[in-house]
Amino acid sequence: MIAAVMIASYYLKFLMVKQWYPEVVLDTWARRILFFPPLPFLIAAIVYRSIVDKVARDKRQKEIVEEQLSVKLKFLRSQISPHFIFNVLTNLVSLARKRSEKLEPALIMLSDLMRYMLYESDEKKVPLSKEVEYLKSYIELQKLRFGHDVSIETGINLSESDEQQSIEPMLLIPFVENAFKHGMGVDEPLIQIHLIVDKNQLEFDVKNKFNDDQDESKDANSGIGLENVRSRLMLLYPKEHKLEVKKENYLFHIHLTLQLK
Repeated sequence: MIAAVMIASYYLKFLMVKQWYPEVVLDTWARRILFFPPLPFLIAAIVYRSIVDKVARDKRQKEIVEEQLSVKLKFLRSQISPHFIFNVLTNLVSLARKRSEKLEPALIMLSDLMRYMLYESDEKKVPLSKEVEYLKSYIELQKLRFGHDVSIETGINLSESDEQQSIEPMLLIPFVENAFKHGMGVDEPLIQIHLIVDKNQLEFDVKNKFNDDQDESKDANSGIGLENVRSRLMLLYPKEHKLEVKKENYLFHIHLTLQLK
């Protein structure tokens, strides 16, 4: 195509010179002058068009990747919510059976949790203070259910500047939920939860006692939370997190290091 354009251009100019300027001698140099001047402009046009097309392709590819990421994240978040609600409702059924006075405050806490899940979790990021508030409400809900049957140690202290850091919503709760799910039904249940932020780096530590025999008998949904959060971390913080999971001396230990953006 390019060769055809060049040849057609050459013969058109050749005919124009012969017709309008018959006195011009069309020797070798004249023919070269007729042929080559359009070449740099043609090359420049081709290079420019290639660059424009590449930018458009890259932009579209980025949009496709972002769309796929958004769909996958929505799916992962939709998994978390029903799984979490199922566990909380199980807790409330336990209180209802005991006709406990703690049922009413537990329902109020559940309404706060659901408000966060419905209206905040659709955001790409939320202030860390909201995620921590949600976390504390969940812990208090569990304290209402289990009372003195479990020892719960928490250390969550953040400065005002730390609280304004952004984080993926409902990212921390699966670790705590997992601790309560697998940490009960053992002798002297113990759950430890600690969170600190230092220079934009979040350190989240969760430990619970566990029983190997009992752990094997858990339902098939018990691993949804942790696998879910692993996937979300890989999608959103691929090179900005480190997740360590250990089982030592009947103690299940999760430690998350996360670089906040």
